[in-house]
Amino acid sequence: MHFQITIRYGRRSQRYLSLAVEAPDAVSALREAADQVPAEIASEVDIVELREAPDFEKASPQSESL
Repeated sequence: MHFQITIRYGRRSQRYLSLAVEAPDAVSALREAADQVPAEIASEVDIVELREAPDFEKASPQSESL
């Protein structure tokens, strides 16, 4: 499965890091994403959001005709 992971970090001004991860399940995706977080921002992370990423290859026929 494809997952989109958004990480918010920053003390004075909030910034976002977005990661695309392929994993068999959400827990595995979180582990994979954790390994990709740069060490210099790790202590500033305050929110992590995980969502299943849309499958753009499975576009509906209706959207193709637009």
